Amino acid sequence: MAEPHAPAHPQEQQAKLSSTGLRKTATKNKRSRAREFAVQGLYQSLVGKNSPADIDLFTRDLSGFSKADAVHFDALLHGCIAQADTADQLISTRLDRPLAEISPIERVVLWIGVYEMQHCPDVPWRVVLNECVELAKEFGGTDGHKYVNAVLNGLAPELRSLEVQADRAARHST
Repeated sequence: MAEPHAPAHPQEQQAKLSSTGLRKTATKNKRSRAREFAVQGLYQSLVGKNSPADIDLFTRDLSGFSKADAVHFDALLHGCIAQADTADQLISTRLDRPLAEISPIERVVLWIGVYEMQHCPDVPWRVVLNECVELAKEFGGTDGHKYVNAVLNGLAPELRSLEVQADRAARHST
């Protein structure tokens, strides 16, 4: 599924933003919604130590879940939980502080970024980066999105080397 295109006019862009500047729910695609539910579920796993089955069951009953990509949600929730240790190892190589000092929201958003870069080649790395920054803005602390951006930008050449190289080469040739 393709990500939505940018609006043609600034007024159209403004109309699709909430009062906080975040995208309104009505303008989000199914995968963006799946990522939002995954952040909530992964937070329940990390902080609440809830089982993936319980989280899955609870989340599917939440308002708005029917508008999310359930398959992508499943992949993110179960994949990120199963590969949390591997993701933490990768993330730790790009941190300027111990992993334990990263907020749980930033951590689960980074899990999503790592997972999608490793397992969702149909999602361009820049889309993964942008979606994770938006998640950090929506759910995280004031400047958490900047940290998520820096960490995932640092990991992208390792996790999506050919795609990042091609992207950079195309940018330099223009």
